[in-house]
Amino acid sequence: MATLLHLDTSISGENSHSRAVTAAFRKAWEAEHPEGTVIYRDLAAEPVPHLDAAAYSTGGTAPDERSPEERAAFELRGRLIEEAERADVILIGAPMYNYSIPSTLKAWLDQVFLVGRTAIAENPSLAGKRAVVVASRGGSYREGTPQFGNDYVENYLRLILADVFGTDVSFITPELTFAPHVPAMAELVPLFEASRADSLVTAESLAKELAVQLAA
Repeated sequence: MATLLHLDTSISGENSHSRAVTAAFRKAWEAEHPEGTVIYRDLAAEPVPHLDAAAYSTGGTAPDERSPEERAAFELRGRLIEEAERADVILIGAPMYNYSIPSTLKAWLDQVFLVGRTAIAENPSLAGKRAVVVASRGGSYREGTPQFGNDYVENYLRLILADVFGTDVSFITPELTFAPHVPAMAELVPLFEASRADSLVTAESLAKELAVQLAA
């Protein structure tokens, strides 16, 4: 059966828009794969550590040549990479914080980014997998808006997930999430509501579509 790796990173708990959309995707996925596997990491509640020098340098040593100390240093990194390699689909909640991704997601990516295995390899071990990113943001960064060009979430994640890791990545973008809370954005509330509704429908539809593809 198919395996889903589900990563949430929002610090907003039950008020999170990215979590609502990833939850909709996962619910639809589990309905199609009742006997499948879901690997879940809440990186806001239980962040992985930033990559340290020992784990980084050990990544360049062949597994059978590592000392006990090196194996211990690499243990978490290896486990995170293996989780990603086991997955058929990687689902990532990536709200925009200060124009970029949450630091907890960056830490996870740094742990999984291993030259010669997942990245910068002849056959990256994550190549061909599907990745779905829910990239929520408080405003809009579409062409024609004042903030166009200041989105460092989608461009960065597309580079890492698609160009480096070799996954086939899709983005779902709930936007204008600040509108219900910022008086100056009140007139944008209908656009926010439409974006949220569309994101939830897209998440459910995409989950079912991928489930059918993997079952074929």
